[in-house]
Amino acid sequence: MTDRQLASVSGVQASAEQRINDWVRPEIRSLKAYRVNDAAGLIKLDAMENPFDLPTQIRDRAMVLCQRAEINRYPDPEARHIKSALKNRYALDGATDLLFGNGSDEIIQILAMVLGGPGRSILSVEPGFVMYKLISAYTGSRYIGVPLDDQFEINIESTLNAINEHQPALVFIAQPNNPTGNLFSDKAIRAIAEATPGVVVIDEAYTAFTDADYLSWLHEFPNLVVMRTFSKLGLAGLRFGMLFGHSRWIEEFNKARLPYNINALTQATVLAALEHFDQLLEQTEKLRDERMFLYQQLKRLKPITVYPSEANFILIRLPHSAGAIFEGLKSSGILVKNLAGSHHLLRECLRITVASRDENFAFLSAFKKQCELQSLA
Repeated sequence: MTDRQLASVSGVQASAEQRINDWVRPEIRSLKAYRVNDAAGLIKLDAMENPFDLPTQIRDRAMVLCQRAEINRYPDPEARHIKSALKNRYALDGATDLLFGNGSDEIIQILAMVLGGPGRSILSVEPGFVMYKLISAYTGSRYIGVPLDDQFEINIESTLNAINEHQPALVFIAQPNNPTGNLFSDKAIRAIAEATPGVVVIDEAYTAFTDADYLSWLHEFPNLVVMRTFSKLGLAGLRFGMLFGHSRWIEEFNKARLPYNINALTQATVLAALEHFDQLLEQTEKLRDERMFLYQQLKRLKPITVYPSEANFILIRLPHSAGAIFEGLKSSGILVKNLAGSHHLLRECLRITVASRDENFAFLSAFKKQCELQSLA
């Protein structure tokens, strides 16, 4: 590149930087983009994915339905066949409706667009799912994070005080919670629902790995909606999220949903999965067993703190050197989630996705070696 070309590029970059400073909202400039680690060639235990292949019957049926899909046409904007199948599966009454999103993230964004914005507050407990805070910033909403206690339980007094003070338009409660894995008490959630002036979202992303179920609460609380996803069931690549709520709430939220947001091939594959849904549930039962196995194995390692989990991951705390152990595991071909530094309650914490028995063994073997190297074993 010539000196003149270099000077031209430099000038364009300087001009772009100035315009960015002038026009990109300050709260967006202050953010860092959500970072996904490169997992090429690694055993991937950082994103709570199902490790098992899609069952053959679902794969074969999906191929048939995808071949029939008219991809030269726009997809069904309401995904009506999926909606009908889900209403039958969950025995929903006529007062309850559904909204679908490109993963739960899009649904969170829709909720924040409709209920949040400048002068509005969005509240959640922390540590929690990072997208609640990020999407609050995207929509110009004020985010209120209420710390959990040192056992990752809801501090109900401080939470209710924050609700009373900030009058949030939207409250997110993940049940079980990510990244801690625990279930909050029904008493605490009920108190939050009763105190919140706006909408309470129970995020059941990990509902397949727990016996807790809050769909029945839709009949009790007029300001409550339930969010779910198929990502943890083995369909993460589809990006398919669901929101259950009173039909009037769904009607309002639909106004902010982009048309045709669920593409034709995703709709076909979801329908195939719903036809053989029990096979996916069988995989989640295996993962529940693997969770207990992994939990028991980790509990034997002293002085590591292992937190009980109702999700498909386990949170652990190390006395020190979490960052070094994370890097050591990565060098050994295993990627977990390093949470140290993300929140003061997560100091020296790692989060491990529950995987197949072979992958769990591989993790445990590498983890024990790294603990020895860091004088933890």
